[in-house]
Amino acid sequence: MSLRILFIGDIVGRTGRAALARHLPDLRARFAFDFVVANGENAAGGFGITEAICEEFLGLGVDCITLGNHAWDQKEALVFIERQPRLIRPANYPAGTPGRGAGLYETRKGARVLVMNLMGRIYMDPLDDPFAAADRELDACPLGEVCDAAIIDMHCEVTSEKYAMGHHADGRASLVVGTHTHVPTADAQILAGGTAFQCDAGMTGDYDSVIGMTKDEPLQRFTRRIPTGRFQPADGEATLCGVAIETGSDGLARKISPVRIGGRLKTILPDFNDQP
Repeated sequence: MSLRILFIGDIVGRTGRAALARHLPDLRARFAFDFVVANGENAAGGFGITEAICEEFLGLGVDCITLGNHAWDQKEALVFIERQPRLIRPANYPAGTPGRGAGLYETRKGARVLVMNLMGRIYMDPLDDPFAAADRELDACPLGEVCDAAIIDMHCEVTSEKYAMGHHADGRASLVVGTHTHVPTADAQILAGGTAFQCDAGMTGDYDSVIGMTKDEPLQRFTRRIPTGRFQPADGEATLCGVAIETGSDGLARKISPVRIGGRLKTILPDFNDQP
């Protein structure tokens, strides 16, 4: 069966959470999204996620929440991730890490969606091989056989590693989308094997900032190389950023569109018909 899926980029702090609450219910209803994934690793003051925020996102219509290098900044996440199957951390953490790196979820119309979270290793913590982790999860849940759609959140610093993952999973995943760098890229495309790809979904946060943080402290560190305090999330109106795809009956992508709404960036809505 064909599916419409929305992926929402890194939600940063209170203003990002407010943008999600303001825009997601309307987006989901207007474009008849079957499944929504959001990256929540910056949701709690810019650093990690709490159980209360996790439940808030699920209550707003998010079906699965992914994380990244800030997964454990809120120490309670080490505990509640074990009892919350819709919150996943990178699959290439070492064996024995709390939680899970992938999940298979059922939509309201009975379709099965695999969501996988991976973390890159260039300029990041040196975790296990994300490409081997992707193979393991995709082989265990083949697209078109066990799942009707497969989504990979590649939480990663460098564009080359994100592109490599896109091509590595091409034809085996519905969507490979990058997170972490907080700036939406202009390269939304469907790869040769039918996998939708965008190098970074962008953040859901205030763009009058330095990647979501108030400007003074980052500027101080860049210009004087001296930290004077903690990073604090910017509190202006946020832009909700993400990627929307529509799959065919084989689970591969037929359409991909950036999504941007609210705040300072130019609005882009999915170029789908309002009704499926």
